[in-house]
Amino acid sequence: MKTNNKKKVSPLEAAELPTGAYRAGFRIKAVIPGVARGSVGRRRILGAEVVNCYHVMSRTTGGDMLFDNVDKEAFCRIMRRLERFAGVEILTHAVMGNHFHLLVRVPDREKFLARFEGEGGEERLMEHLELLYSKAFLKDLRWQLNQLRLRDLEAEVQELLGRFKDRLCRLEPFMKELKERYSRWFNKHHDRRGTLWMERYKSVIVENGEALRTVAAYIDLNPVRAGLCEDPKDYRWCGYAEALGGSKRARRGLCRVMGRALDSWEQRAARSLTTGAEWYRSWLFEEGREQRDEEGQLTRRGLDRETVEKVRNKGGKLSRPQLLRCRVRYFTDGVAIGSKAFIENIFRERRGCFGPNRRNGARPIVEADTELCSLRALRVQAVE
Repeated sequence: MKTNNKKKVSPLEAAELPTGAYRAGFRIKAVIPGVARGSVGRRRILGAEVVNCYHVMSRTTGGDMLFDNVDKEAFCRIMRRLERFAGVEILTHAVMGNHFHLLVRVPDREKFLARFEGEGGEERLMEHLELLYSKAFLKDLRWQLNQLRLRDLEAEVQELLGRFKDRLCRLEPFMKELKERYSRWFNKHHDRRGTLWMERYKSVIVENGEALRTVAAYIDLNPVRAGLCEDPKDYRWCGYAEALGGSKRARRGLCRVMGRALDSWEQRAARSLTTGAEWYRSWLFEEGREQRDEEGQLTRRGLDRETVEKVRNKGGKLSRPQLLRCRVRYFTDGVAIGSKAFIENIFRERRGCFGPNRRNGARPIVEADTELCSLRALRVQAVE
């Protein structure tokens, strides 16, 4: 009688398991997942600069509240694992019951890939693949490469290795793989089948500076505006709470959002009485202030005045950030957010994506106390 000695793993342990070897054989194209392909729908606009930041989000099918605490934790673990492999940076994030938000920085791709060129480059690539793949998978891959070289097929070797490189420092493959990997984990964990996501992810290009800080605050304040907590530090599945919990990656991401040195989370900046953590918290609470109309009726859920004042008074010497009274869809459907010059530059680079009658790109964000612009003009309802 056969006994099953296979070790059982918890759902969260399963979320962190490396990709194993392809069990059905050694067919090269079956072993290596392909890069993301274009699909039917609005053409996705990517930044023209070498380094770009994006706010991306995706919602569950039907908008159903599917994710419990374990599901959210698993998503964060899969996200961080893929982040290290793909070479992108998650500046901050928020995983909610039926959707997620990520603020992603895509670095200089040529500079990133240069480490895998020249003498020893292939071995460095293999070491990099250990971030995502199991020893069995890499053993199979080395076997395939060896078989190709025995047949003097060096071009096929480089094509095979190129499939891995094509997935690095690119937004589209990263998001495609993140959603697919999480879908497989979620369906297995909940014994379900079928699609998990409503549609392709949405993406908005975000300029450094005020726009980047504002979008980061919008993401970290999602659980507050949803009524899940009174302080974003208490919602563990957002970048701010993760940073307070000690995550170096989360802290580096928020330091980059603030435009400060990447190790300044606990250090005081020159001529400043505040650490990076204190600065961001003060900014976050100013951005999260609830809004009321002239009659005192709540128009946007957020942090009450007393709470904001209390945090500000404890924050040290700070210049009060300009409040942005923006509306939700600019962060998800605006295509790009930034200064007028930034938007016009993107418009010129991607002119072919728009109709022949479009003469300029910048569209002011309406009803906002700011000079920020969007690439799309939107008529939307206020934040709830």
